Amino acid sequence: MAVVNPILQVENLTKSYGDLVLFEHLSMGLSQGQHVGLIAKNGSGKSTLLDILTGKEGYDEGSIVYRRDVRVGYLQQAPVYPAELTVMEACFYQGSPVAQLVKEYERCMDTEGHPGIEELMARMEQEKAWDYERKIKQILYQLKIFDMNQPVGQLSGGQLKRVALANVLITEPEFLILDEPTNHLDMEMTEWLEDFLKRSHLTLLMVTHDRYFLDRVCSEIIEIDNRTLYSYKGNYSYYLEKRQERIEATNAEIARANNLYRTELEWMRRQPQARGHKARYREEAFYELEKIAKSRITEQRVKLDVKASYIGSKIFEAENLCKSFDDGQLKILDDFSYIFSRYEKMGIVGENGTGKSTFIKILMGEVQPDSGRLEIGETVRFGYYSQAGMQFDEQMKVIDVVRDIAEVIELGGGQRLTASQFLQHFLFTPETQHSYVYKLSGGERRRLYLCTVLMRNPNFLVLDEPTNDLDIVTLQILEEYLQHFKGCVIVVSHDRYFMDKVVDHLMVFQGQGDIRDFPGNYSDYREWKEARKQQEREATKPKQDEKPRNTTVRTEKKRLSFKEKREFEQLEQEIAALEEEKHEIETSLCSGTLSIDELTEKSKRLPQLEEELEAKTLRWFELGEMNG
Repeated sequence: MAVVNPILQVENLTKSYGDLVLFEHLSMGLSQGQHVGLIAKNGSGKSTLLDILTGKEGYDEGSIVYRRDVRVGYLQQAPVYPAELTVMEACFYQGSPVAQLVKEYERCMDTEGHPGIEELMARMEQEKAWDYERKIKQILYQLKIFDMNQPVGQLSGGQLKRVALANVLITEPEFLILDEPTNHLDMEMTEWLEDFLKRSHLTLLMVTHDRYFLDRVCSEIIEIDNRTLYSYKGNYSYYLEKRQERIEATNAEIARANNLYRTELEWMRRQPQARGHKARYREEAFYELEKIAKSRITEQRVKLDVKASYIGSKIFEAENLCKSFDDGQLKILDDFSYIFSRYEKMGIVGENGTGKSTFIKILMGEVQPDSGRLEIGETVRFGYYSQAGMQFDEQMKVIDVVRDIAEVIELGGGQRLTASQFLQHFLFTPETQHSYVYKLSGGERRRLYLCTVLMRNPNFLVLDEPTNDLDIVTLQILEEYLQHFKGCVIVVSHDRYFMDKVVDHLMVFQGQGDIRDFPGNYSDYREWKEARKQQEREATKPKQDEKPRNTTVRTEKKRLSFKEKREFEQLEQEIAALEEEKHEIETSLCSGTLSIDELTEKSKRLPQLEEELEAKTLRWFELGEMNG
């Protein structure tokens, strides 16, 4: 994949671990401003390739050449920081040369006599490092991290990912490498990052399973399949179309080779051992033909229509459930009641910290509610995929892990799959099945964990973030499985595409025990939410020339008291003033001109403003309805 004036050029790259070859003779190039998505099955070497490109991993053969002096930023899939560091300290921990320069300057200032201060000040001026801390705070505020002194050990997975993202962005890279950037981010933050990257002129190379993210951010897709790299000059939708064409063409070529191979094989068997020189070219052509004929035909998947165990009409009933933490300061459930229906497929969404996983743990009996009643039907047989549930004996073979649960899985109608056949459906080759667990990649372990959940023949699947670390091909298999699953499903996921494919309705966790049931998938919910925001924006900005006419109508129809009438008119002015103040604060936060104290003050004011706006807008609507 050669490019003109590349920012990165990779030639004939090969990487193996013992007899396991991840990829060989891989070549590609990226030019300034390209947004490229990397797709491959788990275990094909996606994260290894990114580690190689950033110098964290070695390689066997080939060459990697960056444009001179290019600044590279790398967001790892699972960033790690010492737990005792504060958020601000973490931003300096794996810092850029500028961060190291700031540390060096601070050490110099703490040393008697300040040795070398003139040179350091000159370097600080040259690198524009004087406002480095302010820039960090500015990025953290945009990523909704406000407590700079909070220890890293207290952060959620999503908060930690945002701190790592800020750590990368502060270096102002020209080339940004992202390994699963949306993992652990809630949907709001994912959409912010999606919009940010879509508008940026950075060169991007990313690995992500989020297909909407790929479709909207990337203009080119590269795929590693069977140790070979394929390139598609378009977004994810274009890639799907062209990949299918490639597979069909490959399958046709293999089918033709198989027909010719049988003829040539008969000729080879008829020939004497001492062949003449004239036949040698045909012999060599035969061995090339044999390679093609014995190639694996891809995408030959059968529909996995597993028969779930019988489930009765009573599933679970929640009545007046309450759950809170910090002496009631953080509410998760507040008088929550719900009756779950047979064959229902529910998606749970909401920002990080609103209680989605806690709700699941209450349902599974891992956490007890403060009050209320939860009854589970007698026929319910849970299959629970949790973030913390993946535990294996590292010395076991993959096939034995599954056989310990069941030798076969019933499909219904007298059909069944053996443990080995079931594993093959989830992309474990016979060779991998007889390999040891400790040799599996992180994504392959997730896939094996998923198999152990499904092999137990549950009738009620509870899946907490099942899409993290799974490759796109596995997600497609899981989506198809869930669409035909004859049982109940609850899914907690930030993967918007996955939710659209699988669920019938959403339970939206809005925080402080406010839970709303939305009849539709995530795209439906997003459209509704955007339409509602637009209506509110229009409603809170009445046109000046309409005010006298509206006032007259209110006087004639509203039946409001004089005090309420004055309140209504006052609210219009207050809402306009608050919106103007909010706009000014948001503009100044992004301006790069504020001092540390000003940034802190304005960042504290912003959430207060939003609360005031919400309360006054709600009251304005109430009075407006009374006004007719």
